Parts: sequence; C-alpha cells; structure tokens
Amino acid sequence: MRKLTFMIALALASPAFAPAALAKSKPKPGFEPALPAPAPAPRAADGSIFNAAAGYAPLYDGYRAHAVGDPLTIVLVETTSTSKSAGSKTQRAGSASITPPASGPLSFLKPDALNASSQSSFNGQGNATQTSTLAGEVSVTIVEVRSNGTALVRGEKRLLLSQGQEWIQFSGIVRLADITADNTVASSRVADARIEYAGNGAVSRASREGWLSKFFNMISPF
Repeated sequence: MRKLTFMIALALASPAFAPAALAKSKPKPGFEPALPAPAPAPRAADGSIFNAAAGYAPLYDGYRAHAVGDPLTIVLVETTSTSKSAGSKTQRAGSASITPPASGPLSFLKPDALNASSQSSFNGQGNATQTSTLAGEVSVTIVEVRSNGTALVRGEKRLLLSQGQEWIQFSGIVRLADITADNTVASSRVADARIEYAGNGAVSRASREGWLSKFFNMISPF
C-alpha cells in the first residue's frame, strides 16, 4: 500500500502527468503579422503628376501581394490518406512410420505404437488505415521576399469561444507567381508548410484522457 501511495505521489509531481488545468496548451509565439517597410521620405514637389512612391501599381501586377507586410489568404485544402496491409501464412506437416517385426524380441510392439506425425500452421494479417482532412482559410503576411521569386509567409488566426480558445498557425514558402488576382494561394502549393490547429478550454480538456488514467494505463500489464 505504501509503495502504491509513493508511486501516485511521484506521478503527481511529474510534469508528464500534471493535471490538464496546469498543463494548458497555448499558441506558439512568433506568428505575429509582419510590418511593411517604412515609407520613403516624401519627394519635394517638382510639378510632376506621376509619382511612383504614392502607391503606384503596374497593370501586369495590380494589387497582388508582393512586398513584406502584404497580406494574402491561404486556402487550406489538406487531405491525407494512407493505407497499409500485410499478411503472412505458413504451413508444415510431417509423418514417420515404423513397422515392428512379426517375430523376435520386438514382436510385442503394436504397429501403431511407432507411428508419429506433426503439423504446424501460422496465419497472420495486419491492416492500418488513416485519413485526415483540413479545410478552411487563414490570412497571413509576407515576412521575407527572396531573389528567386519566392516569399516566406507566416500568420495565425485566433478564435475566442465561450468554452475556450482555438487557433490556426501557418507558415511556409510560396511562389509569388502562384498568388492569384484575389490574393489567395492553395496550401498544396506552399513549400515547407507548417500548420498547427489546436485549442484549449473545457471542450478540449473533456476530449483528453485524465492524468490518473494515463498513469494506471502505463503501469498496467494488461
């Protein structure tokens, strides 16, 4: 009894088995929106009507996101499906038979006493299937523009609900040419994409296994 009490006390002190209220998940830092570069100093009036520093957008580019701080929308179209199947079957059989002599010192043996046979078989199968789907939209900002026509984007969306908080954090590398006229990019076209969808609160805690149940499942031999 003392040993069990000591093990439970040790589990209570361990961070791995801390109550959910103490180990509440939080959004990771570093996904704040990027700010655009400071505007250049206004040019002295020289009588010219055209001024490229006053928000000029060429016809072939329009108002497509292309600079640090420009926002764009990532359309989440993530679908992953995996399946694996394995099977194995073996079978083996053997027999031996010896007929004793009808006369002599071994004549008392019965013919069936020296017969032997063996047989073994094995049949095993395994199947694993997993499917995950994520759909939605999240707006991000351009953090860095690179010389090869790509840009590093990063952003997050937080939802504060009555029973907790949910958030989506996204980062990755997009090609500026893949940005559509309405400033959207499919997540399937984002390189090195990192997506995190998580939350906390009463609903999230109710869907997780309790710390005491985790402890007993770890030490249970069954």
